[in-house]
Amino acid sequence: MGRFRSQKTSVALSILGAIALVIAAWYFQPWRLFTNTYVADSIPTSSVESQSDAAPPKALLPSSSQRAQSSQNADKEEASQFPLVLNEGSFISHEYETSGKLLVLELENGQRILRIENLDTSDGPDLEVWLSDAPVIEGLDGWRVFDDGRFLSLGKLKGNLGDQNYEIPAEVDLRDFSSVSIWCVRFAVSFGAAEL
Repeated sequence: MGRFRSQKTSVALSILGAIALVIAAWYFQPWRLFTNTYVADSIPTSSVESQSDAAPPKALLPSSSQRAQSSQNADKEEASQFPLVLNEGSFISHEYETSGKLLVLELENGQRILRIENLDTSDGPDLEVWLSDAPVIEGLDGWRVFDDGRFLSLGKLKGNLGDQNYEIPAEVDLRDFSSVSIWCVRFAVSFGAAEL
């Protein structure tokens, strides 16, 4: 009888151990230390639809002075290149080795984009791109500060390698934020951060 109880206890403990192992594997996702997700978003542009591309009727063709004026206006438009770079910075490492360039772009239509170029970090679980009012501090002291004050998630990190774009909502005042973090929500830690 005692032997049978011992076997039952052993089986129950084995089942509980297996369940705990599955839960731990799901939570920590250790295989992500060896995986990569590459993203290749292009530099965003905004296209303003114009009817000027259509050829006007012959009776409405501009005179030579109008063509010269039009040419000068086109030169001025080309001089104001979009997207405009409003801010830029470089990532430093926190929990994991992280590098890359950060740009805040404004498109011709006024939309703002946070662009990360040449990102290289760990493919950790539950990563998001955060705007924060926290300072960027090197070393362990900087790992957990980004959720202490004001922060805003721009969404899930698309991938741990490459170039990617994140739309900044129109109502966001960038003067309220001083940094960007690749933030692991599950473990409340920054993988890397950059000053705006």
